[in-house]
Amino acid sequence: MAHTDGHSAEGTQAEARLSETRTFAPQASFAAQANVDASIYETAHADPVAFWEAAARRLDWVTPWHTAHTWQPPVPGGPGPDGEPGVPGELSVPKATWFEGGTLNVAANCVDRHVAAGRGEKVALFFEGEPGDRVAVTYADLERRVAQAANGLLSLGIEPGDRVVVYLPVLIETVVITLACARIGAVHSLVFGGFSADAVRFRLEATGAQLLVTSDGQHRHGQRVEVKSTADVAAEGLPHLEHVLVVRRTGSEVPWTEGRDVWWHDVVDTQPDTHEAEAFDAEHPLFIIYTSGTTGKPKGLVHTSGGYLTHASWAHWAHFDAKPDDVHWCTADLAWVTAHTYEIYGPLSNGLTQVIFEGTPDTPTRERHLEIIERYGVTVYYTAPTLIRTLMTWFGDTLPDGHDLSSIRLLGTVG
Repeated sequence: MAHTDGHSAEGTQAEARLSETRTFAPQASFAAQANVDASIYETAHADPVAFWEAAARRLDWVTPWHTAHTWQPPVPGGPGPDGEPGVPGELSVPKATWFEGGTLNVAANCVDRHVAAGRGEKVALFFEGEPGDRVAVTYADLERRVAQAANGLLSLGIEPGDRVVVYLPVLIETVVITLACARIGAVHSLVFGGFSADAVRFRLEATGAQLLVTSDGQHRHGQRVEVKSTADVAAEGLPHLEHVLVVRRTGSEVPWTEGRDVWWHDVVDTQPDTHEAEAFDAEHPLFIIYTSGTTGKPKGLVHTSGGYLTHASWAHWAHFDAKPDDVHWCTADLAWVTAHTYEIYGPLSNGLTQVIFEGTPDTPTRERHLEIIERYGVTVYYTAPTLIRTLMTWFGDTLPDGHDLSSIRLLGTVG
């Protein structure tokens, strides 16, 4: 957020380089069919709690809530969010609860309910590997894969509330293990696959994780990048870490710790492909995600099941004007929060088809994104300003010939 006095929070002078006041109105035909219109602001302002209750009813609840929202404001010397004694002279930590008394299963809302509604053969994920491998996963396929992963987690002793750190590139397995954690009530914490061993270890220690999920390696810039040894350094000597679950992606030889390390294909792919989803309280923690740490150590932020999924599902539906026949592509790494919302929980809770891709935009060629958009008929393309600037650097004002991008109806950007 900009500081109107021209100074940063630390008091240093900040120079404004751009002032942008233009607005760009959508075409009338687009606005006429949009999921929301300007009246949504008045509705939300008039009764915010009722507004979010209506959004929550878009989901499937096993038990309805009895209290939609409570708020415990910060007060000097007040009790902590869980009732612990306060500290004299210090403000207490505020606490908000949403949908108290309600229960649901987040994964079932993202997968099972679409299969039950007869949409099991609809493609949920188009995966594009960097070496050129491609896989289409239907909602029925995804339901089976998530069930196997949920059973695999249970076989490793993972229980509701246990922490699972996921250190993987963008793979189908990354989405599957995320949903499997949600399915059994384990709390996931995704870590960018390019982070260092120190960054992974910090998250393992901070969460007290019982399980680390990683891969033998990943494909990046046309190279096989070994990952397992980095995971080993991160995991070394942690008494609470019971297992390291390894996805075989590149086929590379990797170091192995017997009794701790287990292969995905041994633990997950051998499991039954059915699993009865349990309902969890709306306030049950869903995931922990960490800030960048630019002002000290990264801070862990806990998102809970009912409130988060309500917002993720509604925000995706509203902000991206989600339609049943959309092919959605959020280009972010799955570890970033924008991908949690707009690449996992938002699109899947709304039953959309989406694209996920491994690697980088310029491998094997700089036209990779254009090829993917054309191949799958992407209708909603959501990416970062950095990539947009990169594409402008590569191609200037004119994109290369030979790519049909007419399927795109909506562009989104953030970052």
